Amino acid sequence: MADSQAVLSEAKQKMKKAQEVLERELGKIRAGRANASLLNGVMVNYYGAPTPLNQIASITIPEARVILITPYDKSALEDIEKGIYEADLGLSPANDGTAIRLAIPALTEERRKEVAKQVKATGEDSKVAIRNVRREAMDTLKRSNKNEDITDDELHRFEDQVQKLTDSSIKSVDGIVSDKEDEVING
Repeated sequence: MADSQAVLSEAKQKMKKAQEVLERELGKIRAGRANASLLNGVMVNYYGAPTPLNQIASITIPEARVILITPYDKSALEDIEKGIYEADLGLSPANDGTAIRLAIPALTEERRKEVAKQVKATGEDSKVAIRNVRREAMDTLKRSNKNEDITDDELHRFEDQVQKLTDSSIKSVDGIVSDKEDEVING
């Protein structure tokens, strides 16, 4: 019985992780608005060591379409600029000698639709991951039943719980995707 609870707990954790990965991936997608999470993956070669940008600079949003990066150490400006180019964000940094400005271009209608499709596809990948977790949990429960660790009634009860967990996770993913699509389409 305790093993079955562990299966449910593990499934819940894995489904939550799939949602977190989705949110992180969607944070990287440009919606035509300045968002500091666009720079989460940017690594800067700082004194010979790859360092996350947010550890060596302050990142602010002074305007709706501008990200301002102010390094704590002014000598790192060129390295930061290089790191942004290497991250291939499709943005051109403007270095004014004390800070770097990233202007986020407005998305065209056609580009908004492409990005919305990308958001949907990322959401679908997340749903597939959640369904795979469900399948693994169901298989484990069925093996426990076959080994007579749990009864048929317990198996059905646990399967129902796994399905409810799956439905809840997929509904949550749909909400996250819907919010991001709305952000992309309506700018």
